[in-house]
Amino acid sequence: MNLLIDHNLRGHSIVLAGSLAASGWLDLIAIRFVLFEEVGLELNSDDRVVWRCAQANKMILLTANRSMKGKNSLEQVMREENTPTSLPVITIGNIDRLLAEPEYRNRCVNHLVNIIVDIEDYRGARRIFIP
Repeated sequence: MNLLIDHNLRGHSIVLAGSLAASGWLDLIAIRFVLFEEVGLELNSDDRVVWRCAQANKMILLTANRSMKGKNSLEQVMREENTPTSLPVITIGNIDRLLAEPEYRNRCVNHLVNIIVDIEDYRGARRIFIP
């Protein structure tokens, strides 16, 4: 599964990928982190553009702080454009804890893996917060 990494999680994704590798998950399931520039997105792309890009490329958007207000906010976009087959957006609840607390990071990793393994059960769910 490809995960589109929100621009503000670039450094965090390295730590997350390291935890996925250290726990052996990357030996069992295919997970690839994709950066904005790899899919032609500008760092200042609005939420609608980012969400549409993720859906068009069959990627889960991994984020921490996408906007909740406005006509192009992620929340509004999901309300308007989400379908039963749409891939969810995964939002890390506390990115500071992800870096500072190994237990929290492990919970995030495990929840992320569970979602990916059972992705068909999460289609149409809009947003999932982890851990």
